[in-house]
Amino acid sequence: MIQTPSPALDPTADVAHLTARLIDLESVSGGERGIADAIEQVLRPLTHLEVVRDGDCVMARTNLGRAERVILAGHIDTVPLPTAGGSRGTVPSTWDGDVLYGRGATDMKGGVAVQLALAATLTEPTRDITFVFYDHEEVEASLSGLGRVAVSFPDWLVADFAVLLEPTDGTVEGGCNGTARFDVRVAGRASHSARAWMGVNAIHGAAEILVRLRDHEPATVHVDGLDYRESLNAVKITGGTAGNVIPDSAVIEVNYRFAPDKSPEQAEEYVRALLEGFEVERTDAAAGARPGLQHPAAAAFVAAVGAEPKPKYGWTDVARFSALGVPAVNFGPGDALLAHTDDEHVHADAVRACLRALTIWLS
Repeated sequence: MIQTPSPALDPTADVAHLTARLIDLESVSGGERGIADAIEQVLRPLTHLEVVRDGDCVMARTNLGRAERVILAGHIDTVPLPTAGGSRGTVPSTWDGDVLYGRGATDMKGGVAVQLALAATLTEPTRDITFVFYDHEEVEASLSGLGRVAVSFPDWLVADFAVLLEPTDGTVEGGCNGTARFDVRVAGRASHSARAWMGVNAIHGAAEILVRLRDHEPATVHVDGLDYRESLNAVKITGGTAGNVIPDSAVIEVNYRFAPDKSPEQAEEYVRALLEGFEVERTDAAAGARPGLQHPAAAAFVAAVGAEPKPKYGWTDVARFSALGVPAVNFGPGDALLAHTDDEHVHADAVRACLRALTIWLS
């Protein structure tokens, strides 16, 4: 199969228009080769950068001997294109005045455009910078390009501080909550529903689980200057085999979003204590990330942005950096609530403002 060359990107163009060009490169997870090629074509000729590629992850860094090193990271893949007719959140991009529409406009080709512009134009930063453009963020964690290069190129992820350019509407969002899922099982005894007294209804037995979850008061936990609101909820319930059979089993799936002061093990201990008396199995977990806003680089960054930092309630790849000992924050153009929607869009000035803030911080 003949590969069509990726169109050239101009990193010195207006960063909003660079965002549009990146949106024009379709890059659904698993199909990032074209956009990775285009990014590599921009970075390879830049003599102030060392460049490596691992699969469809492209990385570049300065080596100026500065006292601090920071990482600017962003994923280059998107979720699949909308299927609804008439949607504007597609590929290629479209403009409506100063508003740019297209898949990835917020999540997160605006942030990638900012990275690329900085990599090309900021030749003498006051901090050494590592740029990471990684693949496979929008799919299962085992495929993550960021996770892969942490193993294949670990020295490239050594830094004092990291910024993940996920959409935050121009506000610094420090760290992130952790997440864990549990299956809570209730055993019963099957019988014909006409003789229900001969059985034990497992679905009825699950009612106590729901009551405990309903009455649970979620905590707000203060971590490194930010208040993280937790949540603990039933998200799915299954049970029963037929309309005339008393169910002998029921399973409630529970999702716990926990503050970054806890490990997944501590989160599990908390859920088990709340649901004592029931069979609890942890099926998935990912640690959160402390914001690390006390670090001098982080403090200087917050000052450059000029807005009060907020906590990140959802899970992002800042947790991967935290696990590597690198404090990290989320900061990028666009409204995260528009991510993955059929009306995904970003204002041109939001992308420009993000570039301006990072330029001030790094200059």
